[in-house]
Amino acid sequence: MMAPLWTAFDIAAATDGEVHGDFRANGVAFDSREIGAGDLFVALKGETTDGHRFLDKAFASGAAGAIVSDACNGPHVRVADTVAALDALGAAARARMAGKVIGVTGSVGKTGTKEALFACLDRALPGQVHRSVKSYNNHTGVPLSLARMPADTAIGVFEMGMNHSGELAALTRLVRPHVAIVTAIAPAHSAYFDSEADIADAKGEIFEGLEPGGTAIIPYDSPHRDRLIAAARPHADRILTFGLDRAADIHAQDVIPLDKGTLVSLVLPEAEVTFTIAPPGDHWVSNAMAVIAAVWAIGGDLAAAGLAFAEMEGLPGRGQRSRIAAGSGEALLIDESYNANPASMAATIKSLGEQKAARRIAVLGEMRELGSGSAGYHAGLAGPLRDARVDFALLVGSEMAALANALEGRMEIAHVADAGAAIESIDAIIAPGDAILIKGSNAIGLSRLVEHLRSRGGAGERTTCSTC
Repeated sequence: MMAPLWTAFDIAAATDGEVHGDFRANGVAFDSREIGAGDLFVALKGETTDGHRFLDKAFASGAAGAIVSDACNGPHVRVADTVAALDALGAAARARMAGKVIGVTGSVGKTGTKEALFACLDRALPGQVHRSVKSYNNHTGVPLSLARMPADTAIGVFEMGMNHSGELAALTRLVRPHVAIVTAIAPAHSAYFDSEADIADAKGEIFEGLEPGGTAIIPYDSPHRDRLIAAARPHADRILTFGLDRAADIHAQDVIPLDKGTLVSLVLPEAEVTFTIAPPGDHWVSNAMAVIAAVWAIGGDLAAAGLAFAEMEGLPGRGQRSRIAAGSGEALLIDESYNANPASMAATIKSLGEQKAARRIAVLGEMRELGSGSAGYHAGLAGPLRDARVDFALLVGSEMAALANALEGRMEIAHVADAGAAIESIDAIIAPGDAILIKGSNAIGLSRLVEHLRSRGGAGERTTCSTC
């Protein structure tokens, strides 16, 4: 019989809790909607909700046991504080794991890089690589992802995010990576920072948790490169840079756009590797360099990593491509609806410009948490839209007024208040042969627009389209 992920007594030992009814759990969740048979339910208490209210639902869904701080009728481990207990469980999972751990942060590209790392490493070590799912990268998501990691995991890959100083320092000391990656620095969460340099300092906190002998991986082409190197130097045994500049430790010797993806040749300190990146766009070339640097740093299989990149599919909300019905034909839908900041907006708009299509349509939701510079950042998207030869822009949200003003008289546009209004407008806009990019901050809810378009039918949710 396969060993359980956690026993009640393992949990109690990790969290300093009391066992009330023995149980064995093979999964962990703090959202009762995600509970499956045999899972552990952690009843978190937050500012707006209390997981203890959902204990009955969790047990009805098959939970094997729970971590609670209040009375509970089912098998459980009782602790003083369930949030602290989740942290402790994550720390215990990390402590018992003898493999390698890779941590990823950055203003853009975190989730894509994390998923690419998993694909590259899992191809060589199938079933032995664990990673955080979705974008579980905050003070509850990271310990949850750790707690889900089997003890015999060979490699763990964890995404870490932040929107305030000090948050990454706490997360990285929990993850204790052997390799720590910063993908890029951009003005995301600017509302909470005085400058982009302050954002770089906050991202540089990831190096504080590096294990002895650890490696820091830093974007060479970033204007904040030296700042990141200075942050890494006290904690890293080795610092690797990646970028297009040939002075970078891992750099692109050749970058050749293809009909489907990009062919790249990378030079490493002691190796060279050539492979195809299936997802299109310059940002994926940058992500790939960071991934290959990490694979090389832990002694991974570079050939397997290259094959994985050629087979890689887009993620829902982060580049997934599908064919949808449009009039008497079909259109290409590019789903980038999960999140947005000025750098990721510019990158994906540029990628849209490289897409062959009868018309290029950009559905752009406002970017949140940009502070006093919000109007300028939004208006600044006018240049990338014109450079990409976008034919029509549907702008969503009040903050997009600045971009609407910048584009007036220069491009066909429509400006609507919210995702609901965008859904009402979109059917009259799209036509056969269009390429439609949908991107915006997650809070705008453009994922609803994506689902609406997919519900129209078409070739289905395919990330590799014969005519994409």
